[in-house]
Amino acid sequence: MREDRAPTSTTRQGSEGAPRLWHVTLSLSGAEAPLGEVRRGLEQLAHDHPFLLTSRYAHDHAEIRYWEEARDLHDAAAVALRLWGEHRRTAQLPPWEIVGLEVIDRETYHQRVARGYGPAPATPVGVHPY
Repeated sequence: MREDRAPTSTTRQGSEGAPRLWHVTLSLSGAEAPLGEVRRGLEQLAHDHPFLLTSRYAHDHAEIRYWEEARDLHDAAAVALRLWGEHRRTAQLPPWEIVGLEVIDRETYHQRVARGYGPAPATPVGVHPY
């Protein structure tokens, strides 16, 4: 490969089609719900979805951060967009809508953290109020 050429997506992901890790941040919002119910629902979601890193919540919004293994960004985003709806009934989550989604690859996530732009290192894993 010539040095002045940018790496292709195949080079970056290793072998074509191999799963990669993606850091997902899902933001939700809706009508107010009791904090205890929101917390219990997010704890159940964390139990059901083992890669869940951290959740922050309030009466009317929440943010979920987790790792997803997927072939590409499109697959990771599709799974993220289904996560809340598919687990809403079993985890008894509020009927909130997704208002934000960020999906970044592992390399980008680690670059952000190294430069101080990622989630605060002191942010504990688990479910926490804002």
